Amino acid sequence: MNRLNIKLIAFLSVFIIISSFALAFGWHDETHLAVAKAAGYSKWYNAVGPDIAKTKAGNKEVKNHYFDNDNNVEITPELVLSQVKKYNDPSDREGHLYGAIIGSLREYRKASDAGKYPEYHIAFCVHYVGDLSQPLHHVPYDDFNKAHHLINDGIVEDEVLKKIALIEKNMYTINLSPDYLEEDLSREIARIAGISKMLAQKLKAENRNMTRDEAYIQLGHSASLLKAILRSLGKVP
Repeated sequence: MNRLNIKLIAFLSVFIIISSFALAFGWHDETHLAVAKAAGYSKWYNAVGPDIAKTKAGNKEVKNHYFDNDNNVEITPELVLSQVKKYNDPSDREGHLYGAIIGSLREYRKASDAGKYPEYHIAFCVHYVGDLSQPLHHVPYDDFNKAHHLINDGIVEDEVLKKIALIEKNMYTINLSPDYLEEDLSREIARIAGISKMLAQKLKAENRNMTRDEAYIQLGHSASLLKAILRSLGKVP
């Protein structure tokens, strides 16, 4: 193999790695922390852990943070549940954010039943629920998404921890039955994902970023669902 081919292979390898991580953007750290605080999560400081994990876990973790939805399919409870088996699967090209939420809860229960410390799995769930309200995590990673993703991830980052009340203002009650937790949760995940996808499509049609008001409304969806999940686990009243 000549030097040119070696350099080409090396370049392509780096490009693939960088491209994979480029897909993994999400709300910035303080925004994730604010969602966790608004929901009443006592270990809110763990909410950024999954993004930290991506630096070592690579594609095994990164695919849990988005769903590119390249074929523009309808987001249904059935789609959500079909993604659970893909949790932590690095070979899934489109990503499986919706299934990761339920998958992390299954891992929490498994660890708890085995007498192991289960809280880190809740930290992953908290983070994924936060990503659920980021509009650009539900549409193809096209030119518009690439150009606007980072800006929208940090749209309220500079103020959000001081304005948690604006998230709380946009929160509402979500009921998850303990007897039908995954069924109810899959329905709520699909609903919020659908809302987020519609906003992403609106942003693209209008060629703009989210407003701060839109961002706080989105974060309210995540915080509302997260609080319902934590309540179902007996972690908040």
